Amino acid sequence: MEGRTALVAGASGLVGAELLRLLLDGEDYQRVHAVSRRPLPFDHVRLANRIMPIEQVEERLTGLKCHDAFCCIGSTRRKAGSDEELRRVDVELVLAFARAARACGAQRFVVLSAAGADASARAGYLRHKAAMEAALGTVGFTSLDVLRPGLLLGFRRELRPAELAGTLLMPLVNPLLSGPLRQWRAVPARDVAAAMVGAARSLRRGTYVYAGEALAALARSGRKPARAA
Repeated sequence: MEGRTALVAGASGLVGAELLRLLLDGEDYQRVHAVSRRPLPFDHVRLANRIMPIEQVEERLTGLKCHDAFCCIGSTRRKAGSDEELRRVDVELVLAFARAARACGAQRFVVLSAAGADASARAGYLRHKAAMEAALGTVGFTSLDVLRPGLLLGFRRELRPAELAGTLLMPLVNPLLSGPLRQWRAVPARDVAAAMVGAARSLRRGTYVYAGEALAALARSGRKPARAA
């Protein structure tokens, strides 16, 4: 992986922050470019913080070269304020970043989706995730890795009641979710970030969707030292 460059969007979020830490602590990439609206609260010798609105990435990232792109862009219906705004973030902004990454030379795109993503789902959140996944398949990446975790566990500045309840209850509920239900298990954000690293290390070509045990296996791979993985 010597000399490789990564491009990251959503690095200030719950999973994105953990992912950025792993990428900078590891040896997979010589350079990491992180796109964010505001300056990130730390610096690193291998980090280049590209400060810009995601809406402008296609115009402002021209000339940048990268090998792999990681996307942690996402919102919730409550935070977005409307279903239309949620779709704009979860579908349109993800696609804008994907097109920019592809123009920068990225062959692999690793994206954070959600368990239960389905075009026929009742919840708009899950329909939008499915629409995002389908649209990414048309961008032209050699490798597309879609991660579908259940409820994300970790510290947020904004405490959401559902996530607080999940943090308290899911250690009791998780063991009951086996087989096809395993995809709904709550997952620590740091494990999902490790799974994104593991997906990049797999070097698999084509489109792959990871959930449940497959996601857990990727996380184990992503936590190993780069050369051991």
